[in-house]
Amino acid sequence: MPLDFSLDSDPLLSRSAPDRAAALRPDADALAQGWPGASILRVDARSRFATDPAADGGRCLRLEPALLFSDTVPDDAVFLGRDERGRHLWALPVDELPDDPAVASLRRSGGELVEGDAALAAQAVALLGWHRDNVRGRAPAHRPVRTDAGWAIVDPFHGAPEYPRTDPAVICLVHDGGRRALLARQPVWPRGMYSHVAGFVEAGESLEGCVRREVGEEVGVTVDHVRYLGSQPWPFPRSLMVGFHATADPEAPIVLEDEEIAEARWFDVDEVRAALAGEGDLMVAPPVSIAHVMLRSWVSAVDAES
Repeated sequence: MPLDFSLDSDPLLSRSAPDRAAALRPDADALAQGWPGASILRVDARSRFATDPAADGGRCLRLEPALLFSDTVPDDAVFLGRDERGRHLWALPVDELPDDPAVASLRRSGGELVEGDAALAAQAVALLGWHRDNVRGRAPAHRPVRTDAGWAIVDPFHGAPEYPRTDPAVICLVHDGGRRALLARQPVWPRGMYSHVAGFVEAGESLEGCVRREVGEEVGVTVDHVRYLGSQPWPFPRSLMVGFHATADPEAPIVLEDEEIAEARWFDVDEVRAALAGEGDLMVAPPVSIAHVMLRSWVSAVDAES
């Protein structure tokens, strides 16, 4: 039987976040009452936010008193939910935060955020990004009206509500059932950086079918034993990464027919283990990504079989 395994932990962006409190979104009176005691996460147009040192040595989101910015709920604020004390949490868009070591992004520093803060930041980045996309290029008269505390918009002409869009994408760890994994490199990545094959799900396509198609298109390899691992939001701008692993024949020829892939090859588990520790020539995805968790979990499974 080929090697089977599961994720050794939930991906960072999938871990517990504050209560989204969806029932409060259409309740303007309750939101107004909660505003004086609410906390704000400011997010700029580059999807960056401010952080502060946490007690465990990591970083936490810098949440600021709502009344520092407005006496009432601003039209462009989006409701994120409630913290463990019942305090309302909002995200507020700003044009630009200062270039400062405390200002971070999910890609660069998400792996340093404390439990729950990375998921909260992902929610804010995704929702505010959706709103930016919906007004870009529209004349003022054509811009939609926000409702439900930023969780819906209404077109001024046809009047139908629209809700935040999420685009499903698969990401697959291809291995030989044992000690080798097939990783690929995109042309824009730094030399030595490799990761899993990934791609968006097409209309009328299953997740498993997308795995087989994407691997075939990008590296020319046929996979078998496609198994689900887990998922993670990836708000760049609005993806949901759905993780799988699958087996393939390491002797099968690698054919790069997709321009998105510059190189692909098989790596031994020892090379991957070293890369996860920041050693060797191979570079892999950072800890904030489900890709990192998938590799780490595969290495642990191979070691357990040895």
